[in-house]
Amino acid sequence: MVYVAAVLLLMVNAFAWLTTFITLPGNWILLLCTVLYAYFLPAGYFPRVSWTVVIVIAVLAVIGEIVEFLAGAAGAAKQGGSRWGVFLSLVGAFIGSLAGAILLSFIPILGTMIGALLGGALGAFGGAWLGEHNTEKSHEERMAIGQGAFIGRILGTVGKLIVGVIMLVLVTLDSFFDLKTEPIPEQVSTEAEVSYLVNVKSNVVESSPTSADSSVESIDM
Repeated sequence: MVYVAAVLLLMVNAFAWLTTFITLPGNWILLLCTVLYAYFLPAGYFPRVSWTVVIVIAVLAVIGEIVEFLAGAAGAAKQGGSRWGVFLSLVGAFIGSLAGAILLSFIPILGTMIGALLGGALGAFGGAWLGEHNTEKSHEERMAIGQGAFIGRILGTVGKLIVGVIMLVLVTLDSFFDLKTEPIPEQVSTEAEVSYLVNVKSNVVESSPTSADSSVESIDM
């Protein structure tokens, strides 16, 4: 039964990881599902996800956000983009990733992933370029800002996806193989009881002939 639950956790977490392509917080959804699994799985079920692994993937989720933010926002900002341009690049990335995923959805799995990644990057480019429309920047400067947003979006998404894969692998291994093995007191207690009963039985068997001889001697007297 526990392995069925582990397989379901793997499927849900894999889907959560895929949502990163469309700019949703996939790593955080993965973390939330893992926390719920670790908390609600009955105490007697092993293997299970340890809280040590939960803490590790929580730290990784934070690292993934930092990577995405630094790469995505800095892409346009380094080229002199305004705050409005950076904001529109984020909005464009979200819209573009959804559109790209839908347009290439006729290619199973891989098409959706590539479409979301490229669509998000193109959306970031368009948003950053549009955000500088009413500024005094030249066309070349606006193009450079858009290119920075394009590259930053791709690097940020890929970095966050890599962190998500590490999280997914850690949780899956722990749910199937117990990376942090925890003692099972019930099993130790049962073995001790069995050993005690065997010793008692042996003592009874060994003492039986002596008791019988004593009874015979008493009758003779």
